[in-house]
Amino acid sequence: MAAPAACTRFSDNYDLKEELGKGAFSVVRRCVQKSTGLEFAAKIINTKKLSARDFQKLEREARICRKLQHPNIVRLHDSIQEEHFHYLVFDLVTGGELFEDIVAREFYSEADASHCIQQILESVHHCHSNGVVHRDLKPENLLLASKAKGAAVKLADFGLAIEVPGEQQAWFGFAGTPGYLSPEVLKKEPYGKPVDIWACGVILYILLVGYPPFWDEDQHRLYAQIKIGAYDYPSPEWDTVTAEAKSLINEMLTVNPSKRITASEALKHPWICQRERVASMVHRQETVDCLKKFNARRKLKGAILTTMLATRNFSSRSIITKKGDGSQVKESTDSSTTLEDDDIKEDKVKGGVDRSSTVIAKEPEGSTPGGSTPPQSPASSKVGGPVPGCPGPSAASGAPSGAAKSSGLTLGPLVIQGVQARKQEIIKMTEQLIEAINTGDYEAYTKICDPHLTAFEPEALGNLVEGMDFHKFYFDNGKNCKALNTTILNPHVHLMGDEAACIAYVRLTQYMDKQGQASTHQSEETRVWHKRDNKWQNVHFHRSSVTPSFAMK
Repeated sequence: MAAPAACTRFSDNYDLKEELGKGAFSVVRRCVQKSTGLEFAAKIINTKKLSARDFQKLEREARICRKLQHPNIVRLHDSIQEEHFHYLVFDLVTGGELFEDIVAREFYSEADASHCIQQILESVHHCHSNGVVHRDLKPENLLLASKAKGAAVKLADFGLAIEVPGEQQAWFGFAGTPGYLSPEVLKKEPYGKPVDIWACGVILYILLVGYPPFWDEDQHRLYAQIKIGAYDYPSPEWDTVTAEAKSLINEMLTVNPSKRITASEALKHPWICQRERVASMVHRQETVDCLKKFNARRKLKGAILTTMLATRNFSSRSIITKKGDGSQVKESTDSSTTLEDDDIKEDKVKGGVDRSSTVIAKEPEGSTPGGSTPPQSPASSKVGGPVPGCPGPSAASGAPSGAAKSSGLTLGPLVIQGVQARKQEIIKMTEQLIEAINTGDYEAYTKICDPHLTAFEPEALGNLVEGMDFHKFYFDNGKNCKALNTTILNPHVHLMGDEAACIAYVRLTQYMDKQGQASTHQSEETRVWHKRDNKWQNVHFHRSSVTPSFAMK
């Protein structure tokens, strides 16, 4: 591996190409090494936005990646530090996510799942042998080397990884992703390498049936399930899974970490090392179907969260918090959002902002310009609906859990005015969109909506639909009432940076029914807006079931 030279500039050795992805403080772009013509992926971190603690984490990630060289791990080839940017040069993996590849296959069996988890366990075993705990094993971090059939599975993203020599158990902070967190992390007990094995158990469960072992609309109840290991193997989907596969899951999802199977032991399990004899070769179509829906939820949230993650490094200009009202708030449980709070205490000491999780924030009602922001209560914004046909999570959430802490910073009059102006702009765009629906103006509707608009609504029978064709049918065949009045009630706008926003509201529609009587109905709606080329577009829509119509007296 090339050691970074102090005098080396990234541009001296590499040519930057197109963007591949974006994170909280970084962007990933394809690059070409000038001396060899080989392609790599460059993770470019804007170090101007990093705190001293964040910089330490960056150095930790680079140090850990240098230690790991394995065919099932995305390899770090170079690390170059410049004045305002740090470049990490990794393998260019072009096969996409493992879970996306599975649903595109013509054939997928239990034996295939065995081969997938074997490669994941091989990467975990290599990490653990080198004193590294990943802490964030999940589908988003399982990639394929290429699009070729049989391409290697590669473990990526060591941003939360820590160095744990031997079998040390200690409290390293609350870190991971909600559905994949182990009981010991949730209980805030000392932990170590076994946390990765628990996450492998969750992943294997999903690989076999297409939905996770632990889920609930409420995150507190989800965590309660995980703490006691409350999962089962419901019929009929688990009836066709071999006892050996369930045995391995049970050993991985053992609540007591000291009794949990290790990566080395798991690789010797009959279902892994004797798969040709033990694992079923029957095609699992139901698993593929459920996995498609599972992936759709993840992708929807990923698109929404991209903008939110980019705003995690809050400044005095963007800290807008919500007044706590003591009410119970349901939070997403199958979120792909990574949480980390091992630096909360340090931030509090410095009077900084808790960056342990991503937040949709709202300014306090009735706050006066120049006044300090009150503490925030946990908040989330649900933008999903039920997905029938598969057990498991029933909501796709656009808002991860967590809350920003008050930092004592103040909001000047200009900030308040700017925020309110943007919120009014979102409300106005929503009103224009509904007006286009009411008048049957499909052309105006398409100008306001993204061509790949995703939607959960009663007409879609609980399925996530994408694109405009589904909506065009109603414009072409619906008969709009001449006497129609729509009112938006209680609009709540959450700003996510400068280029994204979410609005939730009650839509009250008055109309004349077939008997000539004045009637009304209402629905609860959520829309996600994204600004492209200085123009707002609706990228996602969710509507709850409509209340029954009733005559107006």
